[in-house]
Amino acid sequence: MKTILLNLTVIALLITVVASDTPATAYTNHTVGGPAGWSFDAINNISATNYSSWAANQTYNLGDYLIFNTNTNQTVIQTYNETTFSSCTTDDASDDDTFHYNGGGNEFGQNVTIAVPLTTTGTNYFFSDAEDGVQCQRGVAFEISVNRGLGLPPSLNQPPPPPYIEPPGPETSQMTPVNINGGTPEIDNSALRSVANVRFLLSPLLIGVTSLLLAF
Repeated sequence: MKTILLNLTVIALLITVVASDTPATAYTNHTVGGPAGWSFDAINNISATNYSSWAANQTYNLGDYLIFNTNTNQTVIQTYNETTFSSCTTDDASDDDTFHYNGGGNEFGQNVTIAVPLTTTGTNYFFSDAEDGVQCQRGVAFEISVNRGLGLPPSLNQPPPPPYIEPPGPETSQMTPVNINGGTPEIDNSALRSVANVRFLLSPLLIGVTSLLLAF
């Protein structure tokens, strides 16, 4: 009996390994929390479902999307920083590793759908920091491991925007005087010398012509 159970266990492990090594053939949209969506039960002060259990049953690859069916009572925070995730707050988070997604709703409790692309391999953390982090502390949080899969599709494989450069202030925007080295520039007198030479040559010629006219 022990041998049969051991064999069944080995077979189950082999199936799991083969399934995890199977290459992705398409991109997938994962609806976070399934039918429960991304929500918090404020009456019972607990998450609408066990998001960690939901996340553990999925396989994630670059180019996949997480679909958060939620409302404006919750937030959607993505981070690659374990410390930020554990603290359930973005107070000390960096702009380089933590992102806050907004579904565009302006009214409290308004239903929204937020699609988050998976663009970085490795561990990705998600949580809601609403109510000063209470929702995250009470289970509205999960982590996933993202595989390479098919790689990023062209629509997501874009170069990052150029770094922001602060425009110059009013003091630095004024023109700085330019100093000219080498003293006062010389004036080119070649044209004047040419004119003087012409006058010098014409003067004897005019005198000779005048003398001939007087002789006649």
